[in-house]
Amino acid sequence: MYENNFPNKRYKHTLVFLQKHIDPSESILDLGVENPFSEIMKSNGYSVTNTTGEDLDVDFEHVAQSDADVVTAFEIFEHLVAPLNVLKEVKAKKLVASIPMRLWFSPAYRSKTDPWDRHYHEFEDWQFDWLLEKAGWTIKDSAKWTNPTKKIGIRPILRYFTNRYYIVYAEREI
Repeated sequence: MYENNFPNKRYKHTLVFLQKHIDPSESILDLGVENPFSEIMKSNGYSVTNTTGEDLDVDFEHVAQSDADVVTAFEIFEHLVAPLNVLKEVKAKKLVASIPMRLWFSPAYRSKTDPWDRHYHEFEDWQFDWLLEKAGWTIKDSAKWTNPTKKIGIRPILRYFTNRYYIVYAEREI
């Protein structure tokens, strides 16, 4: 999946943020199939189950039936056409979610070979905040970070000081 480009910086920031807000005793439903970060969460003492690859735009059964304390969604919502729908189905009171932010100097990501590996949305922070608010979530904390590359050019230079990732911790009353 990462073809010699494992996202160590992103995973480090995500884990620190998760540990700041979620206790390992709380059960987690991680939206998306099992992935390297699911394993990182487990190796750090978290009890994690994942969704099974269903299309979360139209199939909410796994999410709606989960009794997990927390739902995590790391770089998932940009792949959905209608993320509001699944966000409204979450029964947990806590959410930790991250997105790649829209970059004004780069088009939305689209794999030509994998229809699941495409970004329908690339949010600005205010758009993601609004989405969560409309789904009934209250953001309690957030963070952003850059994602520089080791390439040469104007875009790689811009990536040194333009935030690429946005993560939030949100809660709601059920």
